[in-house]
Amino acid sequence: MKVFSLNIIFLFSLSAIGQQFLNIKIDEGSGIGGPNEPTISISRDNPEVIVGGSNTNRLYYSKDGGLTWKKKMMKSRYGVYGDPCIISIANNRFLYFHLSLPEGNPYFDDSFLDRIVCQKSKKNPKRWSRGSFAGLNPPKDQDKEWACYNPEKDEVYLTWTQFDAYNSRSTEDSSVVLFSKSTDQGKTWSAAIRLNRQAGNCLDDDSTTEGVVTTHGFQDDLYAVWAFDGVLWLNRSQDGGATWNQNEQAIARQVGGWNQNIPGIMRCNGFPTFKVIGSGAHKGRLILCWSDQREGPDNTNVFTKFSDDWGETWSEAKLVNDDGTNTHQFLPWMTVDDSTGYVYVLYYDRRAYTDERTDVYLAVSTDGGETYKNTKISAAPFLPEEQVFFGDYINIDVVGGRVRPIWTRYEDGQLSIWTAIIEADNLLQK
Repeated sequence: MKVFSLNIIFLFSLSAIGQQFLNIKIDEGSGIGGPNEPTISISRDNPEVIVGGSNTNRLYYSKDGGLTWKKKMMKSRYGVYGDPCIISIANNRFLYFHLSLPEGNPYFDDSFLDRIVCQKSKKNPKRWSRGSFAGLNPPKDQDKEWACYNPEKDEVYLTWTQFDAYNSRSTEDSSVVLFSKSTDQGKTWSAAIRLNRQAGNCLDDDSTTEGVVTTHGFQDDLYAVWAFDGVLWLNRSQDGGATWNQNEQAIARQVGGWNQNIPGIMRCNGFPTFKVIGSGAHKGRLILCWSDQREGPDNTNVFTKFSDDWGETWSEAKLVNDDGTNTHQFLPWMTVDDSTGYVYVLYYDRRAYTDERTDVYLAVSTDGGETYKNTKISAAPFLPEEQVFFGDYINIDVVGGRVRPIWTRYEDGQLSIWTAIIEADNLLQK
């Protein structure tokens, strides 16, 4: 157990640095083995408690709203091997989802990626269960999960990609999107249900069904969205996940596909994120976020679009980043504050540079995704190196106006994980 010193960058001047938010370093490590692909969740019962994680088995927790952090290396009876996803559930508890490695070596042992693992925190977030699982279906591989929690029903919904054989070039092998749910806070999981009629290949590329996320609406409505073949797809359940529409629905073009080439980044995925606005003037609106390269391979941008009729029809794509430059804005993650209905989009941005230096921006919409206000929240740019894996996503959570993004940074051979201390009122005043 290690208590991290407070790594805070105080920003004294808008003119000197461009923003006034505390940046706090949570963790760091050497490039190849350093932390990346972070996740974060704020307790709905006590927002002072925040839990985060990163590849491949790092866990972080804070009891003072994100000012100071402790670190733990996670273990489970099924192993812990990346793609972390942390969500807050009832009674000040959290669930930590990740990939599996029950025994042997990654990529060589048959048990690698054999299931999706869920661990539940105890009262103190430094203690966790040994783990439950969903999707065990040997010899198939289970990958890239995400989950959400429905507080009204006390249910957890989980989606992921199943590969017949990861990285197989055989045309007989395919990838599909699966769903499972838990009605006992992650102790047990329902049998997996396939959500997509169109299967993808197993090459972990644009023609693979990847990046699925799920969210709940009102009553028994559930939604799942994923990327495949340059299109973002939606499926809907109206009975709490027992059954789903027979056919998935194309809801947005993703020009250039989800596997995007960003200079200096080993791998960049423009996976979708998806939410239902739960309060405010646009309550019930479905909102989708993604990145693509419709303006060309040298100009990646972030978009959202919305639906007010449960996904039947959709608005035109709304540009989130307001830079007006031919540069890259990439790896977005979107969330919604359930207390206000405000939409938040976190992303990397190179608008200010002609090289690969990168900032972190946060966009907020107070009108349901019609317009966005963009603010730089990182203290200084960083310069990534293509040979260092940067992770497939960043993350953000917002509760009652408390905004906590989490992102990866690279500098002087070190990968590091950062957050910023942001309140919605201060953000909107910038």
